[in-house]
Amino acid sequence: MLTSAQRREVASAAAAALAESASKLALLPVTVGFDGFIDSIIHVVDQRRSMEDADFTAIGTIADLAARIGAAAGKSANLELVITEERFGGNGPLLAGGLAQFGLPVKYIGAVGADGDPSRPHPVFAPFTERVLNNGGSVIPLAPPARTDALEFADGKLMLGKPANLHGITWPALMSTFGREALISHLGSCKLLGLVNWVMMRGAQGIWEGLIADVLSQLPRSGARPRLFFDLCDPAKRTDGDVKLALETISRIAALVPVTLGLNLSEAQRIDDVLGLAMLNSFIGVDDASNASLAAAAAAIASKLSLDSVVIHPRHGAAAACRDASGALQSGWFTGPMVRHPRLSTGAGDHFNAGFCLAQLLGLPVHQALAIATCTSGAYVRDAQSPTIVRLCELLADLPDPE
Repeated sequence: MLTSAQRREVASAAAAALAESASKLALLPVTVGFDGFIDSIIHVVDQRRSMEDADFTAIGTIADLAARIGAAAGKSANLELVITEERFGGNGPLLAGGLAQFGLPVKYIGAVGADGDPSRPHPVFAPFTERVLNNGGSVIPLAPPARTDALEFADGKLMLGKPANLHGITWPALMSTFGREALISHLGSCKLLGLVNWVMMRGAQGIWEGLIADVLSQLPRSGARPRLFFDLCDPAKRTDGDVKLALETISRIAALVPVTLGLNLSEAQRIDDVLGLAMLNSFIGVDDASNASLAAAAAAIASKLSLDSVVIHPRHGAAAACRDASGALQSGWFTGPMVRHPRLSTGAGDHFNAGFCLAQLLGLPVHQALAIATCTSGAYVRDAQSPTIVRLCELLADLPDPE
């Protein structure tokens, strides 16, 4: 694990690398797909002081909510949900929006269409669309967005998803919409292809299979090939068989192009269990031994699936294992600038992913990639908006000590 001085040195080096690379970002096209949600950011009322809309105390933690619900067993309960904001969401748009805010040209393909006319962007996605277009990218709607009720608490969030609008996004539908040659161009000509939210997308497995057969296997063997970034997005509700099939398919894709698998802590524990690695059975929380176990688990998962990179991000930092030029796995841990009372937590993981993807596109070493990723997430939850490169460099250059 890094000492405090080493941690600051890594963050400073990462800030310098970003500043030096700012002029290159417009030359790194990215494609992301295929989900899209409208997120209702919600607080659950604990007690009202008056009937004015905002005059209440919210339930503070998920544990407090669980206790309130548990006490209602055999009786009933009436929980008031207060929508504080509606904003664009979905793992894909949040990842793409974070990358576009850095200045990368992003092509987004997914469920971001208007309800009456899904061929044009939904009004809630207007800020996202403007950001993408202003940085030389494009937005291609395929369907209306799904919906999520995001219940936010001091210790996490509960995402109540309604994904029906995503179910029509399949490989045959993509082929019908674009045609084979255009689809190969959309998905194969970028530097990074982000494929996220396997859990909620019924057509994800078919899209991955189509990608193997019709796009990746058709790319020239020589020359640059896109890096693929996968985020399964909380596979708790999917069977072990489903998860194993997804991992096997990702491994097959990794034989064709470099692949990064992004995991939060609960996802990493599930993957560790499904693969039979037993690397995270001893994980107990925020300490050096547990952090080291996450770095070792990232390396074990990458080795088992023959992936280029695996990154695991609990709330207090992140671990990763990435292959160097020789193919050897280099692993490490970086303690992030954790925020005890975030202004916004929904989308924090997607912004972590955006930071990590940016660092990998720039070819930065593992500790610098982790510093950039954790500070991207840290800036987002502090500011309640996607950080620019300038804001990210500020946080890296003046990295707060761990709380």
